[in-house]
Amino acid sequence: MGTDAVRRLADEPVDHRFKGLPPDAGQANLTVGQLAAEKRDLYTGGFTTPVLTLDADALEHNLTALGTYAARHDLAFAPHGKTCMAPQLFRRQLEHGAWGITAAVPHQARVYRAFGIQRIFLANELVDPAALRWVAAELAADPEFRFVCYVDSVRGVELMDRALQGQGQVVDVVVELGAGEGARTGARTDEDCRTVADAVARAAALRLVGIAGYEAEVPGADPDSVHAYLRRMTALAVEFDRAGRFAPDVEEIVVSAGGSAWFDAVADVFAELPELSRPTLRLLRSGAYVSHDHGWYTRLTPFNRVPQEGGLRPAFRLWTQVVSRPSPTQAFVNAGKRDIAYDLGLPEAELVRDTLTGEERPATGVRVVKLSDQHAWLETDSADGVNVGDWVALGMSHPCTIFEKWPLIPVVAADGTVTDYVRTFF
Repeated sequence: MGTDAVRRLADEPVDHRFKGLPPDAGQANLTVGQLAAEKRDLYTGGFTTPVLTLDADALEHNLTALGTYAARHDLAFAPHGKTCMAPQLFRRQLEHGAWGITAAVPHQARVYRAFGIQRIFLANELVDPAALRWVAAELAADPEFRFVCYVDSVRGVELMDRALQGQGQVVDVVVELGAGEGARTGARTDEDCRTVADAVARAAALRLVGIAGYEAEVPGADPDSVHAYLRRMTALAVEFDRAGRFAPDVEEIVVSAGGSAWFDAVADVFAELPELSRPTLRLLRSGAYVSHDHGWYTRLTPFNRVPQEGGLRPAFRLWTQVVSRPSPTQAFVNAGKRDIAYDLGLPEAELVRDTLTGEERPATGVRVVKLSDQHAWLETDSADGVNVGDWVALGMSHPCTIFEKWPLIPVVAADGTVTDYVRTFF
């Protein structure tokens, strides 16, 4: 990975672009690296609310947990980078054994390449001619660069092949098996997959290297239906291999699945995959694990089903401040839809910190009931639940829509020391 590009993030000035950071740091023209070197205290170091933070210990725990899980189950790992879009975290994921990073759209892939990512799995059919020409140029410029993307239609294959004509490069593709009617993308039937594979064989600029899919889109997903879908996918891989559908010069066959809700099922089924004619890259793509969350993935994580395999910790905390207490049962904090992820439910009040004494207490009896653009509406069970000026820590669901609202996120040690800042690129 391009470590120099990551290091240069520390040279950015701390200025008005970054919410929650100390105003005096901007006035002093500090860079991100200089501010990090000061190791300020989150609560007394001049940070303003609202401010999103990442727990340093939870981050490291989660990175280790999935790296260890993948290694234990003989899975290659390409975590979905759309979750965080943070090159510093990509680097740490690679250091914990990741094969590469998954993308969803060309912009994400361009960010990855700007920071030296050498293996990109794009979990979408890519039919944009300008983006395909960019991919071809990257492949031509760097023989070590590996790029793989989905195909799920004959027309898509034909559009890709046309866009790549004259570029002098062949793009690796995997046929995406859809998870069923009403699901998202992907060829719906096994026969559709065969037809798409035949189209790839006719294309001069594409090379079929594997089969892939996304099990969380199975309608009414449960252990039985998810396992059945994944077995359909691996059965297609075996069939395609025996029928000679994969390109003859492919060194390894890619079989890929795995979001953050069913990676235990992926591990189960991929372990059943028989030996193929060439080595198999069993590629897991979970992304939300890096920060986990306080709601959605707390309920859905496979570690709930296999606790003996490990676990994840919520790493996010959004510190807000009570700015109004108009009645004994109502209060307002200074963060709303502009700052808070809310697509998978309202945030939960976790902690209350008295700004005068520094004392923290659980946010018992404090609930978020509504969001405005810049306010969260709190309901309290008692008049002394929160006071004007208190900091209230909120836990949120869905890492993908938490990260995107914050371009620079303090990383906080257990004692409140800010040790680093994570830059995002959405």
